[in-house]
Amino acid sequence: MRGTGKADVFAMLAHPVGHAKSPGAFNALFEDRGLDSLMVPMTCTPDRLEDLWAGLDAMQNLRGIIVSIPYKGKLLEKAVKAHPRAARVGAANVLRRLPEGGWEADNFDGYGFVMAMKTKGHVMQGKRALLVGAGGGGSSIAHCLAEEGVAELTIADVDADRAEALAAAVRREFPACSVVTGPADPAGMDIAVNATPIGMKPADPLPMAIENARPGMVIFDIIMEPSETRLLQEARARGCHAEAGRPMMDCQMQAWVDFFDVDRKNRDV
Repeated sequence: MRGTGKADVFAMLAHPVGHAKSPGAFNALFEDRGLDSLMVPMTCTPDRLEDLWAGLDAMQNLRGIIVSIPYKGKLLEKAVKAHPRAARVGAANVLRRLPEGGWEADNFDGYGFVMAMKTKGHVMQGKRALLVGAGGGGSSIAHCLAEEGVAELTIADVDADRAEALAAAVRREFPACSVVTGPADPAGMDIAVNATPIGMKPADPLPMAIENARPGMVIFDIIMEPSETRLLQEARARGCHAEAGRPMMDCQMQAWVDFFDVDRKNRDV
């Protein structure tokens, strides 16, 4: 029986949150495994985050939180412990409550991206990559692309200072990778990634100069809703490998399940 007074509660926090797929995926998993657990979508405007956080932190049966735009950096600040991959990018996409109190953060965005790419048979080592978006998700993907051995990485963002800060951070961690900032132009690239929310709304412009994409290159859009963005439609029409965001989340699911210990393997109750 699910939803009893003993239920583990998990939250999915984003603003907006209507596009989030995690609550549905986790609640289906809880149902399949017969777990007395549930995940609830939550949202608030950025000016009310501290109010919401006070309640979440005080909620003793809240076991974990999945975090999306625009709260990945702010939620990392709430953690007393962070995995190096979250700390190095300054953003968390998941937190769990520690038995001794406080929260532990991790970031599986880059991990999910890399696994999705590999599942589709795409090679990253030695390739030239464009990353559009230097926020929390983009930062994680940038580090993981460098870790996977891309030869060149160009980072584009509307905030030039943020793009340069990310480029500098990746260069420090992975000096063998040539990392620069530049325009959101896939010309000459093997891989181009949209790690921005541009494309979630029908009236949004394209996040990159897709007219310069060449057939055979990989265009990856991390947006999950809609599943087929205009960028992917344009990429497919140009003969590119168009990869949507849902597989990236699917590849994170087992990592999240283990991180949260949803089966309660390491707990007495």
